[in-house]
Amino acid sequence: MTFEDKLRNYAKLIVHVGVNVQKGQRVLLRSAVESASLARLVVEEAYKAGASYVDTIWNDDAVTLARFQHAPDGTFEIFPDWYADAMINAANRGDAIISIRSSDPELLAGQDEEKVALVERVQRAELRAFSERIMDSSISWTLVSAPIPGWANKVFPDDDPQTQLSKLWDAVFKAVRADTKDPVGEWQTHLKVLEDRRAYLNNKQFHALKYTGPGTDLTVGLADNHVWLGGVQPTKDGVIYVANLPTEEVFTMPHRARVDGVIKNSLPLSYTGTLIDDFELTFENGKVVKARAGKGEKTLKRLLESDEGASRLGEVALVPHSSPISQTGTLFYNTLYDENAASHLALGRAYRFTIEGGSDMSADEAEAHGANDSLSHVDFMVGSNELDIDGVHKDGTTEPVMRKGEWAF
Repeated sequence: MTFEDKLRNYAKLIVHVGVNVQKGQRVLLRSAVESASLARLVVEEAYKAGASYVDTIWNDDAVTLARFQHAPDGTFEIFPDWYADAMINAANRGDAIISIRSSDPELLAGQDEEKVALVERVQRAELRAFSERIMDSSISWTLVSAPIPGWANKVFPDDDPQTQLSKLWDAVFKAVRADTKDPVGEWQTHLKVLEDRRAYLNNKQFHALKYTGPGTDLTVGLADNHVWLGGVQPTKDGVIYVANLPTEEVFTMPHRARVDGVIKNSLPLSYTGTLIDDFELTFENGKVVKARAGKGEKTLKRLLESDEGASRLGEVALVPHSSPISQTGTLFYNTLYDENAASHLALGRAYRFTIEGGSDMSADEAEAHGANDSLSHVDFMVGSNELDIDGVHKDGTTEPVMRKGEWAF
């Protein structure tokens, strides 16, 4: 199978499995300019699937970096009205939203961290209305990544540039099953496995999960009437989509006020162009009360302090250590990939659809059920082959969910 065959397969998966474009539907595609070869194929496949119009928004690492290097002080609160309008209007219309995220994991390393944090905070505030449509499952959307030189250099630093890029493309194609003869069929089989896992957990309705491992002793309370999801997700109108390609997780809602103990990361977190690693968080009554990091501590603390909900959990996700991405032995420095190599938690906003009836709740109603609210949603990896997880029932009895990073059922 040629590179072009695999790239075309990838584009088909994005359109048909990722957002599941409907006939007559509009599509909004966001892509890095360096990922234009994939983006163009996605546009073609979207039209073939019956899209009425495909709009494209381009971004560029070099342009992003230039702003932090040369823009005058006092200008970092500027956010383009046209961009916010385009995103919010697309969500309100019910467009399918495709994001091809390709960036150097350390693009902004060495830049003014306060400016980086300000830009991130302003963007989240300006796009809040768009994010709410994502969080309540109003629209179909998917997030994917495509290799670029800066990212490939970080993942395979000992190889020459061409080899770096080739090896990363091979890893991406394998992770999303684009290197198979029937990628859509492969995904249907995989999604059925995730469906079985979440059905088992939904039947259990654990009161909490207990995490135990090196540097970790954490109890995560789960919201009452929580719903385990993973793989496919329906919109309010019943369109089935897959929000992340690849995806190996099942996930649900932690209770914002019932998280206690200490958790240590298992993989680095790339956040706003800075790597955060060797960190641990201490929770009391759901809130982070202590944070330390061997690398990127200032960035971690700024994230936690960005708003009240940023220091509480909004998602708990389980991924076996034997997942295909984990078994590559590759650290991707990309949350989309690394979170599918390990069980993870997310700081910030909860997905309302992970509790029964949550999509139709107001913010206050959702919070009363344990949902966390924030402008941010940041996943960090905690799973490893040394992590045990137990399900805790309301009467205090426990049963194994994961042992040594693998499913125990």
